[in-house]
Amino acid sequence: MGLYNSVGWSSYTRDPARLAAAVRASLAVVTARQDGTLIGLARLVGDGLTIAYLQDILIAPDYRRHGIGRELFQRAFAPFGDVRQKVLITDDEPSQRAFYESMGFAETSELDHPIRTFVQFGERGRFDSLCPVSDRRPVTR
Repeated sequence: MGLYNSVGWSSYTRDPARLAAAVRASLAVVTARQDGTLIGLARLVGDGLTIAYLQDILIAPDYRRHGIGRELFQRAFAPFGDVRQKVLITDDEPSQRAFYESMGFAETSELDHPIRTFVQFGERGRFDSLCPVSDRRPVTR
């Protein structure tokens, strides 16, 4: 909670139990700690076979620009090198664009072949009746 709060991601921290469940349900989670304090986190969601989606990557403000984000990014995606689609959605900030481009990502509008990206942000509670996290089966690689 402290890390998410430190970067202002209040939509996540409004429901701590839901955030904890989301992290547990992730395909991969890598973290960085300084003296036991969580200072960075990257997590992927997806099936790990055809798609790996970078859901979150966050670094505590005092630890940015030291290569921690790059290291977390690389470690999170390392086991999924053969996955066809590696995807993320992010804010429109120049520093984020530069970071993701340096990691080999491109905006869909700049790809050689035209593709579209669609997204819908829903309200909490809409999918509460779906399978609980404990019913998920792990991906076998």
